[in-house]
Amino acid sequence: MFRQTIDRIVSHPRRAALRGFVAGALLAAGGGAAAQSPALRVQTVAGGLEHPWAVAFLPGGRFLVSERPGRLRVVQADGALGPPLSGVPAVAAGGQGGLLDVVTDSDFARNRSIYFCFSEPGAGGSNGTALARARLADDGTRLEDVRVIFSQRPKVASRLHFGCRIVERMVGGKPDGTLFLTLGERFSQRDAAQKLDNHLGKIVRVGKDGAVPADNPFIGRAGALPEIWSYGHRNVQGAALAPDGTLWTHEHGPMGGDEINLPQAGKNYGWPLVSFGLNYEGTPVGAGQSAAPGLEPPLHHWTPSIAPSGMAFLTSERYGPAWRGDLFVGSLKFQYLDRIELKDGKVVAEHQLLQDVGQRIRDVRQGPDGLLYVLTDSSDGRLLRLLSNQ
Repeated sequence: MFRQTIDRIVSHPRRAALRGFVAGALLAAGGGAAAQSPALRVQTVAGGLEHPWAVAFLPGGRFLVSERPGRLRVVQADGALGPPLSGVPAVAAGGQGGLLDVVTDSDFARNRSIYFCFSEPGAGGSNGTALARARLADDGTRLEDVRVIFSQRPKVASRLHFGCRIVERMVGGKPDGTLFLTLGERFSQRDAAQKLDNHLGKIVRVGKDGAVPADNPFIGRAGALPEIWSYGHRNVQGAALAPDGTLWTHEHGPMGGDEINLPQAGKNYGWPLVSFGLNYEGTPVGAGQSAAPGLEPPLHHWTPSIAPSGMAFLTSERYGPAWRGDLFVGSLKFQYLDRIELKDGKVVAEHQLLQDVGQRIRDVRQGPDGLLYVLTDSSDGRLLRLLSNQ
């Protein structure tokens, strides 16, 4: 009955965004296969972090946290903050730019390798997203053997839309030696997202040494950059591997139309030709369509926008079996953690958690202990651990 009512009210094709808003409101209210939520207790692991952006996990219960102004810190298991690590390259910090995502290598216990992405300074005030590899020194105080293995082309004079999430690719449950990196279209260069001669509005795939994998989709195509995996993206700020190894991402829409996508090799995800949102001045995006032939539709969209941030799948049963396999996404705009129930690869319900934290949610990760960890984006940001009272 609800669905029929929605379809009658907003049946006109130009009202797709409103349909998404109403349907999304029903999902957020707990529609679909909702499961009883365990009582959560939020434990502050560490505070005093300046706009933290990403958290990675180190042996011994320690954490590696990036701060957007350009610092990496080790957080001890007891929450003590270490001093900024030396060896971090110059960062163009400002606006949405700075030191952003950080991940540890799947073989970190042996090689102590980490990967991080950041806004790399260029000539004449320009900048672009770059991906670096480094070794964390044995004493945990500095980075060694730092090398930029990918730089977005072209660099642009902008403080917006860097993207910058890193995912190590897995095939058959094993790392294949390559990394995905998400790249924004820098806002002012939106049309470049549809062109293959640049890295703007793309997801790229490179080897851990920066080499281009021989099976990337645009290898050998004239006028196409070989690192490109998928294109037509706006500003991808969340990325994670599903339990089956599939890459999932989310990206910021304009005014409405934040999306969840499953980027596949060589596919076009539509920006700025189609969108469920509107331009900030209220005008239609492109021809005002939310879909078109040859463009991949999103798995899910949020209208109005929630400004999604970190993204993680829960594979443990630390919160009970009902939550296993759920997707978790932070909301910067509304300051909550979204628990997303999935069934047969589709979103069937959403639940807003941590609404009383009082700060923007920037990152969410599952730790080695099976618990969820959250970073809040503030001048006095916090690393939080979610505990279940069940």
